[in-house]
Amino acid sequence: MSGRNIIALDPSRRARKAFPEKGIVAMLIFLIFDAMLFTGMVGIFMLTRTAAGGEWPPAGQPWFPPGETAINTAALLLSGALVFRSARMWEKREARIGPLLFTAILLGAFFVFFQGVVWVGLIGQGLSLTSSQHGHFFYLVAGMHGAHVVGGLIFLGIVWRRLKPVHDDDGPRGSLTSGTFKTARIFWYFVVGVWPVLYFSLYF
Repeated sequence: MSGRNIIALDPSRRARKAFPEKGIVAMLIFLIFDAMLFTGMVGIFMLTRTAAGGEWPPAGQPWFPPGETAINTAALLLSGALVFRSARMWEKREARIGPLLFTAILLGAFFVFFQGVVWVGLIGQGLSLTSSQHGHFFYLVAGMHGAHVVGGLIFLGIVWRRLKPVHDDDGPRGSLTSGTFKTARIFWYFVVGVWPVLYFSLYF
């Protein structure tokens, strides 16, 4: 035993594993069920479209405009990229995070507004929630996603507001906590990430 260093391990002093905050865990569970819901609705839409026997959309019903929606999609994807970048800036306490996150919120609002313009145009062409299964599934899926975007924008708005310094030593982080910001980011990444899947499933 001589010449050896013996270290007594005290169980009470062992490093504890870091567990995610409750809000993050709750958000992940919610999004798992959310993803299953979106998958189910898109699956039913695809089966209905296949069962139509090649004639789709039904007679008298307009096709969804992929061109205009592509611009809105690009705005939403850019918003997600800016939120991702703002997370890196928040870790480094960079003061530019406020304007960057606000820009991400504006791009998300751009998506919602101009998607609404597209939907109003489709309604003018005779596509409504009750006009056909074509319209029913479109407004159900796209409308549900739109509600998620609005909810995500509200969440990001709260995050942005909490970035405002309440004390001189708060810096650009303000009263925002790591758990709150991470939860908001997870939800927004889901909202942004699920849209391309819905876009190609519905519009092509």
